[in-house]
Amino acid sequence: MRAEGQAQIDRIEAALALVRQSLDWEVALRRLDELNARVQDPTLWDNPKEAQAVSREQKQLESAINTVNEISAEMGDAIEFVEMGEAEGEESVVEDGLKSLERLAERADADKVQALLSGEADGNDTYIEIHAGAGGTESQDWAEMLFRMYGRWAERKGFKVETVEYQAGDQAGIKSATLLVKGENAYGYAKTESGVHRLVRISPYDSSARRHTSFSSVWVYPVIDDNIEIEINESDLKIDTYRASGAGGQHVNTTDSAVRITHQPTGIVVASQNDRSQHKNRATAMNMLKARLFEREMAEREAAASGEYQEKSDIGWGHQIRSYVLQPYQMVKDLRTGVTSTSPDNVLDGALDEFIAASLAQRVTGEKVEVEDVE
Repeated sequence: MRAEGQAQIDRIEAALALVRQSLDWEVALRRLDELNARVQDPTLWDNPKEAQAVSREQKQLESAINTVNEISAEMGDAIEFVEMGEAEGEESVVEDGLKSLERLAERADADKVQALLSGEADGNDTYIEIHAGAGGTESQDWAEMLFRMYGRWAERKGFKVETVEYQAGDQAGIKSATLLVKGENAYGYAKTESGVHRLVRISPYDSSARRHTSFSSVWVYPVIDDNIEIEINESDLKIDTYRASGAGGQHVNTTDSAVRITHQPTGIVVASQNDRSQHKNRATAMNMLKARLFEREMAEREAAASGEYQEKSDIGWGHQIRSYVLQPYQMVKDLRTGVTSTSPDNVLDGALDEFIAASLAQRVTGEKVEVEDVE
């Protein structure tokens, strides 16, 4: 097998191995047998809600298992095709086989990401909340760059994007903003983006053209539906109203219609100003608070299993998940997975899929990577 063909085979096998690990393959096969038997039981439909849940799980699991088996079988056929061409000296046959392996590798990578989206709320819509760190205009400008980056990423994925909250910066940029991203698996894709993001560049606001480092934080949490119950005591809430503001006159009201809710036991703060009705903004903010509390509970459960639960980090050195360097060289580097890009402009224009795929895979494997930050 030629080197380029072997590289594609290795890529396919690695993707399939990760999917099998995420499914817990032997357990998944047994579970599918159980589900197949249950959907054949006519009494199951005596409880329509349970029947729908069983049917949905059965179809999802069957699809994932069938995809692995199909790709594995097609890889075997392509390998046989290449080897036959090599044995008979048919270069065109070899090339066709290598192209088939390349297409399969691309499919395996795409299906791998889909298979990794198996969390309780991964299929839900999501909120993406952005806060500028210390540093005034520099950090506020960086926060707005992140705001645009996630909006562009969502549009690339075909998701619908709404601005729920937007607090303009003092001179430029934003102090904070919250996006509502709607689409299949929106939360599953975005969830690993939570953390502190660091920017290094020559400041456009520094007359001496010095290099500055800025920090902003991103917090991702799922939109929850009526099937998930979160209890909140009204006495635990501090509710403030204020006048909405926005860039270029957007979302600006002439009344105090924007609502900010502080959940005092946890210190969680959410805000909504997207609607001109204070009542509607309050309802939106309450939904956001429930989502944040649900995400907090999921994070605690997940971290309890690994023994690594931490509260939301300070927005500064030592807590960043990714560094974006624009000067003196061009690089974006994820400090959890080691994935890098030498095209920051593309990343800031929403090209995040490579970073997201690596972070999702790391959640399954638990593999820790020693990564040095960029200067």
